[in-house]
Amino acid sequence: DKAPLSKSLLLVPSAISILLTLLFQHYQKFFVYNLQAVKEDFQIWRLVCGRTICLDLKDTFCSSLLIYNFRIFERRYGSRKFSSFLLGAWMLSALFDLLLVEITQYIFGITINSLPSGFLGPVFALFVPFYSSIPRVQVTQVLGHFSITNKSLVYILGLQLLTSGSYIWILALSGLISGICYNSSILKVHRILCVPRWVAKIFSWTLEPVFSSVEPTNEIRVGMGATVDIQRQQRMELLDRQIMMSQVAQMRQQRQQQGGMINWNRLFPPLRHRHNANYQDHHPSEQGIPPPTEVSEEQVARLMEMGFSRGDALEALRASNNDLNVATNFLLQH
Repeated sequence: DKAPLSKSLLLVPSAISILLTLLFQHYQKFFVYNLQAVKEDFQIWRLVCGRTICLDLKDTFCSSLLIYNFRIFERRYGSRKFSSFLLGAWMLSALFDLLLVEITQYIFGITINSLPSGFLGPVFALFVPFYSSIPRVQVTQVLGHFSITNKSLVYILGLQLLTSGSYIWILALSGLISGICYNSSILKVHRILCVPRWVAKIFSWTLEPVFSSVEPTNEIRVGMGATVDIQRQQRMELLDRQIMMSQVAQMRQQRQQQGGMINWNRLFPPLRHRHNANYQDHHPSEQGIPPPTEVSEEQVARLMEMGFSRGDALEALRASNNDLNVATNFLLQH
């Protein structure tokens, strides 16, 4: 739900990979990530075909599971920002692939003609925001010393994918570097490598209805999945939302101790009753209310790209002290 791009990346490349492995083996040569052909024969199209479809079913399985776990970023930031990150990481990792191959040949004398195929660079790049922005929650302990968290399975999948090929470490390293570069506030790569608004609208009109899902019921959200793995994943997402709520409560308590107080009444009534025709907006007295917090127009634009109105975006950002994650979380839940 609310992740059509992740769903398309999960279904389409996996289906093509399975078909190429089982039925159309003679077409696999067109999807080989052959760097020698790119450099010497200028077969630039191999950068597209070879870096999109996996030819190894083990890589297909692991990368699909990782994309399934990383769908939380599309839900948080919207499909356009998520697709911009994937596009930027895909382009940067292609450049770093070539550089790392040349460095390996220069230092170690190892000639690498081809690398493992697939959408692996952006998948490894997603570990950067996963490490920095997803909270760590301890689930259990093994042997009393080793902690198992909600992020352990994702790291294990990444390690399995890292060890599945001989030169896949080059793709992993280039993906991590590209993810760091794209997230860097100094380099400003996200302002250059982004999906134009008109392209995002075209895809939202054409492909989003195909891959969009019906919003699950409240019963499913609390962990009534068909399998144990689905139930575990749903509980992890519920824990993630609860941590976000606890962070808001902690921030409010700190503001109260400092003498200031977040005016939540300016946020929740209009959001909770936005669809109630009988709701009457009672404006509180302005006496004793601190001046409104200055809101970043860039963050307002990001919330509006997710489908929220400008008024709700402004209210959420002001009430959350310009915390984009907290504002997004409350807008999605109210």
